[in-house]
Amino acid sequence: MSWKAVLPVVALFLLSTSGCSYLFYPHAKEFTAKAKGATGVETLINLTNMAEATAQKAKGGKGVDQPFDDLHNQFHAIDNSICGVEKSVREQPSYALAVTHNKELKTIFRRLWKYQDDQPQRDQHLDLFVSELQDMRQTLQTLR
Repeated sequence: MSWKAVLPVVALFLLSTSGCSYLFYPHAKEFTAKAKGATGVETLINLTNMAEATAQKAKGGKGVDQPFDDLHNQFHAIDNSICGVEKSVREQPSYALAVTHNKELKTIFRRLWKYQDDQPQRDQHLDLFVSELQDMRQTLQTLR
């Protein structure tokens, strides 16, 4: 098999595994391990608590400083962990709302990444990110 035939297969594999894996963000796995709870929902609640505290530390900073990098990895840990929730929980209507909150977090974080060097936009987006984390955590608590 030539490399021209293998390259598209490898690219497809990498693109298909980027959603619920730690292939691209290996430090996210470390944060998930620190936040490990008895259930997938407990792990997510712990991750939202951790990310909220880190977002507060990232305020006033600039660029990819340590708190911002940690928040980035915690965000990916949340994004990856939402896939690991038990099937019985995924079937509940509130889980769909938690997935929507996760998508909103993704949108906010993209904007946050864009404004990582610009104050006050960075802090404004961090505040919005924290608010969405709180909403997500409130939804997750109904899934306990």
